[in-house]
Amino acid sequence: MNDFTVDKTTKMVTFSREFDADLSLVWDAYTKPEILDQWWAPKPWTSKTKFMDFVVGGRRFYAMVSPEGDERWSIQIYTSISPKTNFKLLNAFADKDENPELPGSEWDLTFSEQDGKTTVRVSIYNESLARLEKMLEMGFREGTAMNLKNLDELLAILSPQKG
Repeated sequence: MNDFTVDKTTKMVTFSREFDADLSLVWDAYTKPEILDQWWAPKPWTSKTKFMDFVVGGRRFYAMVSPEGDERWSIQIYTSISPKTNFKLLNAFADKDENPELPGSEWDLTFSEQDGKTTVRVSIYNESLARLEKMLEMGFREGTAMNLKNLDELLAILSPQKG
């Protein structure tokens, strides 16, 4: 994970990651639940998508599941989609009945490809400084680094062999 920055004055977290994989595959890894669930949770946790409708106004409702079976639910609402370039979403923790815990955060994900490698840039705006600090306390930086490593390993398996 590169350039992980936290700016408390703007309540923003930004980071990027380059993957040795084609843009279309990386895009699918972020937008198809059957791939997303294979990497989205830091091990030994797993990700379980209850439903996902990747269209503007659509939602993803999913849980991070602990090895003991504890579920931590989140809901995401897609606010903007430019295929294979960018998508934006509102993210909030939720209970098992889809009731969001506000405040939430606004995610902006940008995808670009150069020389067969894909870079994903993520910026996350938090509606409150308290939420940003809670997110960091819960291990967001470490968890995200683990997730991106999971994705890197999965892409190596899913990518057609180069060369």
